[in-house]
Amino acid sequence: MDIGPGLNRSDRRGGASNDGKSPSGDRLRRYSRPMMFILIAAVLGGSLWAGIARVSKTTLLSSPLLVQSSTNSAASASSSFTPAHASFSDALREYLGLQSTPVQPIAFNHKIHLEKHLQCTGCHSGAPLGPDAGIPSVTFCMACHQVIAAQKPEIKKLTAYADKGQDVPWQRVYWFYPVKHVRFMHSPHIRAKVGCEECHGDLSQQTVAVRSKNLTMNFCLNCHWAKGVSVDCTTCHY
Repeated sequence: MDIGPGLNRSDRRGGASNDGKSPSGDRLRRYSRPMMFILIAAVLGGSLWAGIARVSKTTLLSSPLLVQSSTNSAASASSSFTPAHASFSDALREYLGLQSTPVQPIAFNHKIHLEKHLQCTGCHSGAPLGPDAGIPSVTFCMACHQVIAAQKPEIKKLTAYADKGQDVPWQRVYWFYPVKHVRFMHSPHIRAKVGCEECHGDLSQQTVAVRSKNLTMNFCLNCHWAKGVSVDCTTCHY
């Protein structure tokens, strides 16, 4: 039986076309070229974005602004605001408002010094003048302790810092996390005759200073209301 010019039964069963090419091969060739273009575009695009990311990272890390910000945040927890944290636990502690108990390099005894009738502002001379109370330098301390109690273990530690020309790395007892945006000023409190013990506790009964008061917003507001002081947000926050 004649089934068409130039086409026999075996050709029809095999699905061959008039030019001897199979339909499946035509479909493969038809879609292979677009797929090749898509694959090449994906590879080139990935390489391009990777290059941009490397350049951007290098540029940002070498930016003076970023370097300065990193230096400031490492220098002091209260010196400047930064959302960065050294670890997840640090971020969690700040979010929950948790503060660890500082361990001082020298067990400074406040009680003994106050019994000798030394005044708080004698060592913390910045308190009447500005925001920070200030910490005395090792040279200031050695003015007395070159002679006084020079053989005691804690004074020997002090002398070792002095001999190396280093100030004692005292640890903060009270501080506010940067995220609180608190602007605390010692000087107006001193001028208003607010006693140090109202915020720091009775240091005449303490050896190494401890955090005896919880300086929350409620603590500060209650004091301001009691003394008739402004409770406007900008009084304490920036």
